[in-house]
Amino acid sequence: MASSKEQVAGSKRSFGPLYSLPMGLWFTIFFMLPLLIIVAYSFFKKGLYGGVDFGDWTLEAYRQLANPSFAVITGRTIRTAIVSTIITILIALPCGYYMAKSRHQTLLLLLIIIPFWTNFLIRVFAWMNILGNNGFLNEFLRQIGLIKDYIPFMYNQGAVTLVLIYMYLPYAILPLFSTIDKFDFSLLEAARDLGASKLRAIIKILLPNIKSGIYTAVLFTFIPIFGAYAVPLLVGGQNSYMLGNVVADQLTKARNWPLASAISMVLTVVTTIGLLIMMILQRKEAHAKAQRRGVTHG
Repeated sequence: MASSKEQVAGSKRSFGPLYSLPMGLWFTIFFMLPLLIIVAYSFFKKGLYGGVDFGDWTLEAYRQLANPSFAVITGRTIRTAIVSTIITILIALPCGYYMAKSRHQTLLLLLIIIPFWTNFLIRVFAWMNILGNNGFLNEFLRQIGLIKDYIPFMYNQGAVTLVLIYMYLPYAILPLFSTIDKFDFSLLEAARDLGASKLRAIIKILLPNIKSGIYTAVLFTFIPIFGAYAVPLLVGGQNSYMLGNVVADQLTKARNWPLASAISMVLTVVTTIGLLIMMILQRKEAHAKAQRRGVTHG
C-alpha cells in the first residue's frame, strides 16, 4: 500500500515540469524575450534615421541619463510615486478596516470594484471635466460666489497626484481588506481591556499583524504609479512629465530607441529592487511568526 502511494507521488513529481511548461513558455516568449531585447537595445546607438544602429556596443544611452533634465524628471517621478503611495495607503487602511467590520461587505466590495468596469481613459477624462477651467468644480465655486475667475486645478503636480490616488486606491483597499478580514478583532478588545486607547491598540496590535497586506498594497500602487503615462500626460501637462512620458516621447517623437530602452531599464531596476525589499520583509515577518508560534507551543 505504501509503495503504491509512493509511486503516485513520484509520478506527480515527474509530471510537475510538464504541467508548468505552458506557463514557462508563456513567460519566456512574452516577458523574458521582450525584456532581453530592451536590455540589448539600451547598449546600442541611435540610428541615423532613428531606431537602433546595430554597430558596436556602447554606454551612450546610459550616459545621456546623466543629463540634468532627466535627473529632474526622475526625482519628480520618485517623489510623486512615494507621496501618492503613502496617501493611498493612509486612505485604504481605514477603508479596509471599516469593510472588514461592516455587515455589508458585499455591497462595499461592489462599490470598490465598479470603477474597474469603466475604461481607464474614461475615468481620466471624467477628472479632466471635474478639474478643468470650465469644469464642474470651477463652475460650482463660481455659482456659490466663492470665486470670480477660474482656479487652475489642472496641469500641475497636485492634479497628477490626486488622479493617481483615485486610480490606484482600489488596488490598495482590496489586499488590505482581505488581510484585515482574517484578523482576530478580539485582540483589539483585549488590548482595550488592558488600558490601551483605540488608536494605540490599532497601532500596536492591528498594524503589525496585517503587514503582509500593507506590503502587497504598497507594491500594487507604487509600481504602476512609478511607470504612469496617461495621467501625467492628460492631467499634468508638460511640466508634470514622469519617466513613462519620456519613454513614450523617445520612442515616437525622437525615435531614440536606445535611450528609451535605458530609461525602461531604470524603471525595471527600481521596481525590481522595491519588489525584492518587500519579499525580504515578508519573509522576515513569516520567520518571526514561526518563531513566536514555536515559543508559544514550547
